[in-house]
Amino acid sequence: MTYFKFEADFVDSLRCIPMIVRLKLDTCGVKLKLAEWNRFAQPECQQLVELPCDRKPEITAYKDYVSQLISQHTGHEASLLEIDPQPPWSNDREIPESVTTKAAQESVNIDLSKWANLTTIQRFALIKLTRSQHENNNFLPAVKEFGLLN
Repeated sequence: MTYFKFEADFVDSLRCIPMIVRLKLDTCGVKLKLAEWNRFAQPECQQLVELPCDRKPEITAYKDYVSQLISQHTGHEASLLEIDPQPPWSNDREIPESVTTKAAQESVNIDLSKWANLTTIQRFALIKLTRSQHENNNFLPAVKEFGLLN
């Protein structure tokens, strides 16, 4: 699965950065703004969705490719991010406070066993959907999609 159902309203056009790409950007340490993403051609966006970014050589190649696209389309260098060697979405034994707080606001109980059964990309999505600078309107649809409502 490349996209989540809660992303369905924009994945055909790729007008927003899908979670799979956002995870890869955090993995390789490149900050990509929506305005930069929207300058890329559709095939370039699709390439960023499809390129692997798991092992060290893939991470380096992904970083180089997205940095090259940013430079090519904007005329400036890519902004780099510090890479967390142990990001919270890779930890299936601890639910981040932002997730528990947002879940409580939505009257959803996500216990540790449910959290542990999520995939890395699902945990990543929930964390991203609870960040204060995010709209958060897809949190509940994501919770439903991930089977966390009982």
